[in-house]
Amino acid sequence: MGEHYFTADPAVAFRRSPVRAQVWGHELSLVTGSGVFAQGRVDVGTGVLFRETEPPTARRYLDLGCGYGVIGLAIAVAVPDAVVRAVDVNERAVLLAGENARSLDVADRFTASGPDGVPPDECYDELWSNPPIRIGKPALHELLMRWLPRLAPEGRAVLVVGRNLGADSLQRWLGEQGYPTERRASAKGFRVLEARAG
Repeated sequence: MGEHYFTADPAVAFRRSPVRAQVWGHELSLVTGSGVFAQGRVDVGTGVLFRETEPPTARRYLDLGCGYGVIGLAIAVAVPDAVVRAVDVNERAVLLAGENARSLDVADRFTASGPDGVPPDECYDELWSNPPIRIGKPALHELLMRWLPRLAPEGRAVLVVGRNLGADSLQRWLGEQGYPTERRASAKGFRVLEARAG
């Protein structure tokens, strides 16, 4: 199996490339990089997530599997009092997300780190993610069950998942784990799912 963007320290040479994103009425100028998910672009799934949702209004957010940070940064820019934790196992992703936060002047409210850099008692009103489906179902389930319990009692998770990559079975599984999940939108082969805590 070849190396993937969910490798902690990719071997491919590190080259940065710019990307621009229009999200919820805001223009984001970001930098992506080789060895990081969706290098040089906003991937189709994340684009669907943005188009099919309104800017959120909560305060504490988790961007799970953040890549170069586009989801969490879009939230930080659109929600002036948002505090965002961005998490990724890929060290380059964490580096780029932090750089992008500084360039957008939201670094005081946006923190990128590896999973083990997150304080154990930190919790969130909302979790947003284009989750790394390709790590496989057992690893994905383990990942979600590590972070979903950190949602506040009335919190929610907003996920975008490819229909052909198991979105409907993930929706059922989340419900079975005690997170009632609805399909909020479907476009370009992707589902936008909303899972509720408690």
